[in-house]
Amino acid sequence: MGDRGAETIGLVPARGGSKGIPRKCIAAVAGRPLLAWTADAALAAASLDRVLLSTDDDEIAAVGEDLGLAVTFRRPPALAADDTPMTAVTSHALEWCRSEGIDVGAIVLLQPTSPLRRPEHIDEAVALLADTGAESVVSVVAVPHQYNPVSILQRSGAGFLERWNDDGPLVTRRQDKPEVYARNGPAIVVNRAAVVARGDAYGEPLAGYVMSQLDSLDVDGPDDLVLVDLLLRDRLAS
Repeated sequence: MGDRGAETIGLVPARGGSKGIPRKCIAAVAGRPLLAWTADAALAAASLDRVLLSTDDDEIAAVGEDLGLAVTFRRPPALAADDTPMTAVTSHALEWCRSEGIDVGAIVLLQPTSPLRRPEHIDEAVALLADTGAESVVSVVAVPHQYNPVSILQRSGAGFLERWNDDGPLVTRRQDKPEVYARNGPAIVVNRAAVVARGDAYGEPLAGYVMSQLDSLDVDGPDDLVLVDLLLRDRLAS
C-alpha cells in the first residue's frame, strides 16, 4: 500500500507468557510451531514491505528468526502482561520503526492464533484500506442468523425468557434479519500509522474484511489446537 512511498509493516505479536496454552506461539501444530503458519502467510503477502516479530521471549525470538521474521527489537516486559492492550504493542513497534527512520504508512497486525489465514487475505485487507479510504480495516465473520441480535433472548428477573433487544418489531424470518458481523480473532487488523500513533484500536471510518468461518478459526484453548492441526494437515494433503 504505502502513502507516498511509506511502508506497510506486518507485525506479529508473540509474547511468552500465555496462560490458556503455555507457550502457545510455539506449540506444535501440523508438525510446526503455531507461529510458523502466520509467518508463512505474512512473508508470502505481496502487500507487506517487512514483517516484524514483537516478543519478550528469547526462545520465541529464535523460532521467529528461523522462520524468516525480522527480530529487530524486544518487547519490554511491561508490554507482555496478560492485560497489556494490543494498542500498546503496535504503538511500541511504530515508535521503533520511526526511531530507525522507517516511514510507516500502515501497520498490519497478524496474531499467530489465526493459523488458517492465507497470504491473499492479508493482501485483500490491505487493498481494502486503500480502495475505501478507511482509517482501519478489521477482519470479521458473518454472525449466523440464529445468533443475530434480533434473535437473542435473555432471562428476566422472574426466570422467564425475554428479548434481549426489544427495540422495533420482532423479526423471525432469516431473510429479514440485518447483516451483522463479529471480529474473528481478529485475524487481520490494518491501521494507518496515524491511528496507531494516537493509541486507537481502530480508526473511523472502519472497513470490514469478511472471511469465512473456517479460515477464521482462532486458537484459544487446547481443543482449538487439535482442530486446526487436523485442518492444516488436510490443507497440506490436498
